[in-house]
This record gives sequence, structure tokens and C-alpha cells, in this order.
Amino acid sequence: MTSEYRHVPVMLEEVLRELDPKPGDVVCDCTLGGAGHTVELARRIAPGGLSLGIDQDDMALEAAERRMEREAPEAAHLFLKGNFGDLDELLLKARVDGVDCFLFDLGVSSPQLDIPERGFSYHEDAPLDMRMDPGNNTLTAAEVVNTYNEADLTRILRVYGDEGHAARIAREIVRRRAKAPFATTLELADAVKAGIPAAARRHGGHPARKSFQALRIEVNHELEVLERGLEAAVRWAHPGGRICVISYHSLEDRIVKHVFGEMSRGCTCPPDLPVCVCGNVPVLDVRTRRPLVAGAEELEENPRARSAKMRVAVRLDA
Repeated sequence: MTSEYRHVPVMLEEVLRELDPKPGDVVCDCTLGGAGHTVELARRIAPGGLSLGIDQDDMALEAAERRMEREAPEAAHLFLKGNFGDLDELLLKARVDGVDCFLFDLGVSSPQLDIPERGFSYHEDAPLDMRMDPGNNTLTAAEVVNTYNEADLTRILRVYGDEGHAARIAREIVRRRAKAPFATTLELADAVKAGIPAAARRHGGHPARKSFQALRIEVNHELEVLERGLEAAVRWAHPGGRICVISYHSLEDRIVKHVFGEMSRGCTCPPDLPVCVCGNVPVLDVRTRRPLVAGAEELEENPRARSAKMRVAVRLDA
């Protein structure tokens, strides 16, 4: 296990520019990780501001505390263990009346990918886990691959992983688990590889990448949690408050675009009605009709930013 929770903040310059934190602001990083974004945001809201951080990973929270004490000791902060899907409860616990800047960085932090014991990696053998919060989540990747039927496995791999060979992979998983249940990451990676035609394995990176991503999303209910967290952030944002979301998957980006779009819509009545009867009032101003992406210099230094897409919205005084 690594001695430090490494975290390279993705699109940091864009985050600081779009959130534009000011002294005295309340900032909430809903995906704290190693506090790479949080430290820089906290420096800009001191003095008088409050930096909130949320993470369900004990390792991340401990590393973030150490980093804040080392790099921004003057900044007031409060880090909370939890999932941003429970943002309402967490902010009530923080006793704030609203938030000026929200950040969601939906990428899986480097240690979760790199430490074999976490079960996210298809490069090293480890228990087939993939839980972000083992203390509160009982569903593991092993349970998914060993108990879900073939049709459900196919759907998960196709929808969450955009895997073109989902049906073949699901069939191979079911065939192998009939002899012995899957227990480790390399056992699963080998089954995925066997389910993909040889010609297709010659390009597109590691053959298990998409399947492992799909299982991680299923195990952690990531898409349902995202929609719930975004809606809560809109409720808690002060008028003029900014919400910035960095996603790495087309389904995540689609959810962000949908939530922002729905909450930025005004009257939907037919144009021939003399007065509005729908009562729909926009609560957000979407600042990014097209998502922002990382620049060439950042991509050279941090390849994991390649799939990052940023969307930003501002809370209206509705």
C-alpha cells in the first residue's frame, strides 16, 4: 500500500477560473480525494471562508487532513465521511446555510486504481471487491459476477462499459462460474479476455478495461448517486453559487447535462397561451453549452485527464 494518497487534480486551472472562489466563501468539494483541488480552493477563500470536503474513503480523508495541515494551515476546513448522494444530510451536519462553490470530480482516485487490495485493477491479482466504501456497502464485484444472470451482466457491461462484446463476455463469465466462483481480479480479467475475439483484443487498450469500469459503476451505484447529489447541490447553492462537475464517462456526462438542462428551463407552455400556466422557472444558468476539456500540456503530464469533461452552472436568484 502506498504511503501517500497520491492525487493529481484534473483541470485545476479551469476549476479555479470557473468557480472563482472569493475570501469568505463556503466551498464544498464533494469528491475530496487527496485534496488536490481543495487545497487550492481553500487558499483563495481565506480568511473567513470555510472549505468542506466529502469522501467515503477513510484513506482519502486521512491524507486530505495531512495535506491541509501541511499546505494550507490557515484555512478553516471541515471534512466529512460520506457519499455525496447524501449531500443534504452531510451539509446539515456541517451547519452551513448554503454553499458558494460546489465541485464534483467523478474520477476514481489514483490509489483506488493503483493499490491492488482495493480490487479495481485488472493488472494485479487481488480480491474482487471494487467498493469505494467497504464499511457501508455490502455489494462487491464478486457478488455481481457470481450471482447476476447472463442478461443482467450483458446489460451492465454494455450500458455502463460501452462494451461491444458484452454478450460474449457475460456468456463466458457464466460458463466459468459454473465450475468455480470468481474470487480475484485476474480470474475475471482472464474471462473477459477470453470473451473478446482475438482481433478485437489487438487494439483499444487492456481488454478488461471497459468491463471493470462497468462493474465499478454497478457496485457503487454511481449514476443514481450522481443525480441525487447534483439535485441537492442546486438546492444548497447560494444565488450566484457555482457548480462544477468533471466527468469521465459518457453516461455521467449525460446525467450532468440532463440535470443542468432541466433546471435551466423556463416556461414550457405553448407559445399561443396568453399567460404561463406551467409555472416553470429556471434555477440554473448553464455556462458550458459544450463541455470544457483538458489542454494539451495537461494531457501530456496527466494522461488520466484525457477523458475528462467539465460542465459548469450558476444558481439563479429564483
